[in-house]
Amino acid sequence: MAHIISIVNQKGGVGKTTTAVNLAAGLGILGKRTLLIDIDPQGNSTSGYGISKRDTKLNSYHLLTNAAKIDSVIIKTEFSNVDVIPSGMDLAGAEIEMIDLDNREAVLKMAVANVYNDYDYILLDCPPSLSLITLNALVASDRVLVPIQCEYYALEGLSQLMSTVRLVKQKYNPELELEGVLLTMFDGRLNLTQQVVGEVKRFFPRKVFSTVIPRTVRLSEAPSFGQPIQYYDKGNKGAIAYNTLAEEIVNKN
Repeated sequence: MAHIISIVNQKGGVGKTTTAVNLAAGLGILGKRTLLIDIDPQGNSTSGYGISKRDTKLNSYHLLTNAAKIDSVIIKTEFSNVDVIPSGMDLAGAEIEMIDLDNREAVLKMAVANVYNDYDYILLDCPPSLSLITLNALVASDRVLVPIQCEYYALEGLSQLMSTVRLVKQKYNPELELEGVLLTMFDGRLNLTQQVVGEVKRFFPRKVFSTVIPRTVRLSEAPSFGQPIQYYDKGNKGAIAYNTLAEEIVNKN
């Protein structure tokens, strides 16, 4: 049965999608069958795998509105052991249609249940908001991974996120736990970075990944070529970091 991990932070620009794309690739390289589900209307995980949102007939919008079965929405990629459910242009309006559905908070959970045994890991790239779509991801997941950038105001809004996670755990999903906090955009030369690391570790004792993700130009370039960093530049320190993160998660689970 798959480990299901939501990658969540309602604050934008923290490396959430970069983590979703490259962690999926890292798990695939380790031989783990991985499904990446893009439920962010921006669709950056989709384009990060070279998939055009405009050219996909079925996507996560159809999954969340019960308009398609999960098998018909999965795209097999050219990258080792990674499949993708893409986002689409119409996903932004999905929540309006979901309001009238029965068990609307569990639509994604019921859909994903049909492929539990087909994958080792299922990653959910969530929108940068605590919305009905994000709620669906948390209800469907076993674990939550929270990327935090090593910059000023890094912990802004995190209390609200953790309150939401606790509420979902109490009301809908007693199995939900924090997988870990991932420090992104790390630059060890800066005093601010060290201060942020200390602050995050105080806020999340024993829950911060040993792996940190460095700030690199190549990591930012890779999505424009439709490739995870491990395929765009496998020797890059960002590629090495995401492979190490994948190993850390596999060893932990």
